[in-house]
Amino acid sequence: MAETTRARPRRTSAPRTGAGTGSGTGATTAPDPEELVGYYRRMLVIRRFEERAARAYTEAKIGGYCHLNLGEEATVVGLMAALRPTDYLFTNYREHGYALAKGISAERVMAELYGRSTGVSKGWGGSMHMFDAQARLLGGYGIVGGQVPLATGAALAVTYKGGDEVVMCQMGDGTAAIGAFHESLNIAALWDLPVVFVVVNNGLGMGTPVEASAAEPELYRRGTAYRMDSARVDGTDVIAVRDAARVAVEHARSRSRPYLLETVSPRLRGHSVVDPARYRSKEERQALLERDPVAALADRLEKDGVLTAEARDALDAEVTAEVEAAAAFADQSPEPEVSTLFDYTYATPVPGEQRRLPADPVFRS
Repeated sequence: MAETTRARPRRTSAPRTGAGTGSGTGATTAPDPEELVGYYRRMLVIRRFEERAARAYTEAKIGGYCHLNLGEEATVVGLMAALRPTDYLFTNYREHGYALAKGISAERVMAELYGRSTGVSKGWGGSMHMFDAQARLLGGYGIVGGQVPLATGAALAVTYKGGDEVVMCQMGDGTAAIGAFHESLNIAALWDLPVVFVVVNNGLGMGTPVEASAAEPELYRRGTAYRMDSARVDGTDVIAVRDAARVAVEHARSRSRPYLLETVSPRLRGHSVVDPARYRSKEERQALLERDPVAALADRLEKDGVLTAEARDALDAEVTAEVEAAAAFADQSPEPEVSTLFDYTYATPVPGEQRRLPADPVFRS
């Protein structure tokens, strides 16, 4: 029997010129004061939310693993500001801030952390596995790099459907060392897929410095191997991140070509809430606090006369109250019924699907 093949989709694109080597700021746009305050508020929501989540973890309200975006707020908000509501997002396990910035309510995100039925994933996903098709957040993934091939596949689906959506795939610096990262970048470049790969380089793959694990610690340069345009940007500057992300997203949307963006964005805490980060010296911790992106933006707004000290305090109080209300909502929400455990195993009904719980008998009389 003759073998048949299906031609893969391929869009016409400009000649491949290799990776860029610029700073990644792209064509900057003078920020509007009101827009800056909006970015600051979103960053502050993420900061207060993550602080409240850390507290809830110590109170045993949150179980399992929990990784926070503390220190990465400018990167999160800047990246999301570059996307359209119809664009898709894949993240790793450090995802709370991305869910919030994608427009999912603080109540639903906190309820998911608490494992409640009102959560983003009905309480079954927890901190690392949020999914909201309406918001086009197509998952947080606990397996390092697990999201990268899936995001590449989603970009392939976009080309099949002839849409103009862009897929953004966020990952940590450690992911840039695994095989699936390179395989995905290679396929995306070969097939001209509209995907933006974003490496959030916080300097540490768990506790290992990037310089000790990567022969080329400037990770955006890895795009060169696949003739992929790429850039590196200061992840503590929300406007720089936004502008660099806009360049990357527009490149993927208009040319249907992948892009590799690296944001240098140190995290303020350990790898997870239970990591004391003893691998950092006292001097390193102090240096990180001095680069705090939330405080830096607030100081800039106050210095420029955009936000008074009184307005800054009022905004903080407003956001804190909002986050406390989200925690109260989560605390009062019901836990999911055990009978719903298998409800979302498959997207559609599957004949003979196994729904036996661990304590159930193999055969029923």
